Amino acid sequence: MATFFGLLLLGGAVGTVAIFLAPQIRARFASATHEIAAMVAVGATAGSLYFSEVANFPPCEFCWYQRIAMYPLAVILPVAVVRRDMSPLPYVRIIASIGLLISIYHIQLQWFPEQSSACEITNPCTGRWVEAFGWMTIPQMAAISFALIIALTTLSIRSLPQEQS
Repeated sequence: MATFFGLLLLGGAVGTVAIFLAPQIRARFASATHEIAAMVAVGATAGSLYFSEVANFPPCEFCWYQRIAMYPLAVILPVAVVRRDMSPLPYVRIIASIGLLISIYHIQLQWFPEQSSACEITNPCTGRWVEAFGWMTIPQMAAISFALIIALTTLSIRSLPQEQS
């Protein structure tokens, strides 16, 4: 299942880069970027719930902090899409940026496990429950999700003046 979530994230990352780099693709998807960001947030939330509730991987302290940042996005973004309301997008970027910073710190804890951290001894933040493709851990999946949400909402915000004129 980790490979499935990893493939979705890598596909989303490639698609987002294509949207940024190719004007033809950007023009086609600019109006749907906030919908795609909503799908990323809901997918990341579903993935975290799968890992903890189905696979029985207990979330460490920093995983909880990442969830605190992601779970509201899984509500705010779909509601904004349904209401066709772009006004929450700047706030979504702030929440996603905080989540990304937490994810980056968590990733470096996994890379350098000799550091001391605030995590529990029985459930260390340096633990790696999954490694999709042999390298992608849960905090890396969260970081990619937060980065995608930031990029996609940035594109949505940038496309606002063009849509309104």
